[in-house]
Amino acid sequence: MGHWICCLCSRVADPLMLLLVLALGCNPSSAATASPSVPHVKPSYSFGRTFLGLDKCNACIGTSICKKFFKEEIRFDTWLSSHLKLPPNSLLSYSGNYTDDAKSWRLVDITRLTSKYQHDRADKRICTSLLKTRSCSLERALRRTQRFQKWLRAKRLTPDLVQGLPSPMLRCPSQRLLDRIVRRYAEVPDAGSIHMDHLTDRDKLRLLYTLAVNSHPILLQIFPDVEGWPFPRYLGSCGRLVVSASTRPLRDFFGAAAEVAADLALQLLAVLRSMATNDLNYFFYFTRVDAGTFGVFSNGHLFIRDASTLGIIDKEEGTQRAPGRASEYKDIFSCLTVDCQSEFVSCDSISEKHSLVMVCQDLLPKLLARKFVSPVQERIDAFLQRCARGLGEHQGSNEAMEELAEILKPLRSCDSRFAYRYPDCRYSDKY
Repeated sequence: MGHWICCLCSRVADPLMLLLVLALGCNPSSAATASPSVPHVKPSYSFGRTFLGLDKCNACIGTSICKKFFKEEIRFDTWLSSHLKLPPNSLLSYSGNYTDDAKSWRLVDITRLTSKYQHDRADKRICTSLLKTRSCSLERALRRTQRFQKWLRAKRLTPDLVQGLPSPMLRCPSQRLLDRIVRRYAEVPDAGSIHMDHLTDRDKLRLLYTLAVNSHPILLQIFPDVEGWPFPRYLGSCGRLVVSASTRPLRDFFGAAAEVAADLALQLLAVLRSMATNDLNYFFYFTRVDAGTFGVFSNGHLFIRDASTLGIIDKEEGTQRAPGRASEYKDIFSCLTVDCQSEFVSCDSISEKHSLVMVCQDLLPKLLARKFVSPVQERIDAFLQRCARGLGEHQGSNEAMEELAEILKPLRSCDSRFAYRYPDCRYSDKY
């Protein structure tokens, strides 16, 4: 009886516990044993630093979106269940799902700067050329370089600091473009200044490494889609992975219906036109195009999916070459993904027709071939053949694009397949 009273007295302050005590015969150890256990939920993915490339930082892109990966708010492919393994780390890109509220998910592209083979090869080159060893701390090795030491002392990103980097975007940089890179660099929380005072040593190495390996994520940051630029939205990076809004590559539409092909071709011409003529007076040109250069969103809108081959010429300031160097300066940062002996195309040799001719050679024939009835198909084929040969001296790119556009415009349709312009196309001549 004394035990019973003792139990009541010790638990009387908690009515729920009192009921549990009565049911279990007032054995505290029994009460503890009977409490329901919380089920252990196995994480969806066992993320490793190696898969993400975090073990290579600060020879990486950044860490702005790592929390999303570890909180499982970014998941690979359409796998939304909780027991699936990570995809192979040898792939260049992955399809993923992204959420901000764990309820609604949207598709994203998860991309590496370059292939794992090229990354591993570049890492080995850093160690063997700088420290004479097969493996090393990449950060320690790169920090010793003359170029990075200049970056550490610099207050502003200037042409001499990026000279010799293989990115087409930096072949002929203006100070205005370099200021834009620093001011809009999204991997730091307090961007906004053209001076690099807000960048830590770590930030500077990440920015330099990204520019040296693949400038695609930088272009997405400094020319954002919300300002009307034809690039997918940059969502962040983790290690050596970049996350951006999802698009389907143009190659998926080579077999599309005639009206879809005509619509995409017209959009492609509009992108080329905006890249050559825009409010900021930057002239964008492609050094190479292929079936994955352009992509299409789920609403039918065409964007530049891979910006790594884009060069930029500043029509307002012109080219500003680093002073005092007769030949191109090259170092380890020049050779991470390309042969050090490779010669870069001179910006002076780029004509206004450059990108249009490439598209006429490599993309539009695959998109528009055997799609239309005669004589429309013959007119399209004749134009593409002439365009692929360079259009001649008497026709500029704008006139040429307008010529093809006039052929294609009547071939478009206005329906829900083209959500980016529907139903506006019913009421506006613009579409």
